[in-house]
Amino acid sequence: MQELIPINVIVGDRSYRIRIEPQNEEVVRKTLKTINDQIIEFKTNFAGKDMQDYVAMVLLWYATQVQSSDKEQSGNKELLETLLKMEHQLDKAL
Repeated sequence: MQELIPINVIVGDRSYRIRIEPQNEEVVRKTLKTINDQIIEFKTNFAGKDMQDYVAMVLLWYATQVQSSDKEQSGNKELLETLLKMEHQLDKAL
């Protein structure tokens, strides 16, 4: 098992110390940037009482993005299976 490295992350206006695998650091930092950028966008465009409101909005937005991506991948898998069946049928016919 690979050694975990500690990093400090900031979500909204709070700092957290977490431990991650070194190869995941870039992905974690990109995800944090996306989350914090989205918090800023929501703060600019929508009224909220406090940071928790914006973090909740971003959580909902991010989860929706993941769900949409999963649906797309599921649709792509079905399309790929259909294309493979068609290819197999064409190979038989030729």
